[in-house]
Amino acid sequence: MNIKRGLLGIIVLAMVLAACSTTAAKPDAVMKESPTAEVMMEKATPTADAMMKKDAPTAEAMMAKETPTADAMMTKETPTADAMMSKATATPDAMMAKSTPTADAMMGKDAMSAPAWFNAKLTDVNTGKSFQVADFQGKVVLVETMAVWCTTCLQQQGQVQTLRGLLGQRDDLVIVALDIDPNENDSTLKTHANRRGFDWMYAVASADVAREIGKLYGDQFLNPPSAPMFIIDRQGKVHPLQFGVKSAQDLKTAVESFLKQGA
Repeated sequence: MNIKRGLLGIIVLAMVLAACSTTAAKPDAVMKESPTAEVMMEKATPTADAMMKKDAPTAEAMMAKETPTADAMMTKETPTADAMMSKATATPDAMMAKSTPTADAMMGKDAMSAPAWFNAKLTDVNTGKSFQVADFQGKVVLVETMAVWCTTCLQQQGQVQTLRGLLGQRDDLVIVALDIDPNENDSTLKTHANRRGFDWMYAVASADVAREIGKLYGDQFLNPPSAPMFIIDRQGKVHPLQFGVKSAQDLKTAVESFLKQGA
């Protein structure tokens, strides 16, 4: 009986100890299952390295993504040869339309660049009518600078008279004798022309007109004994002739070459 009681006491004591042991372990188990604040921070907050690895692409990846290959650039930006030719090369009609001015535009340009003396007021002493050289645009004009006292001029005017007989009356040819002597006037010039039957246009040039002619074509055009003459073509361009007396036939050859242009 005593032995049984002793064993029973031992068993009860063992059970009590076991129960205490289990109860004491629970806080540790709880502690084991509940992570500390540091662990939670560790778990929730990724490291800088992890963030860099996750968010920041590598330099190679960025270059690969942003920098197109040479082939891609050529394909995208460089037009084909056909496209370039199509865009850059205008058709012949378009080029002509853009580059070639019309006849009216050319005449307008020439008129603007004509010398000032073309617009000077002159008076034909044979008729008393005023005129300007610019009035004869589109015609051929034969001009002689002369003086009444000049015997060489008289010889040259005799050849001009013969020239008129060779060519006949032409509406597209104008002949003008310009007296460039500042000491002579309309009355003196008219007497000179009427006495010899010179019935083409005679006019006294002002000092400004004479000065500009000498400046543009040379001082010898202000020296009457040189028998200076020039032709103004249909476009208003001046063509000086050789100095000295020109025969009627030489004048005819020179004048006809311009009469044929644009006739």
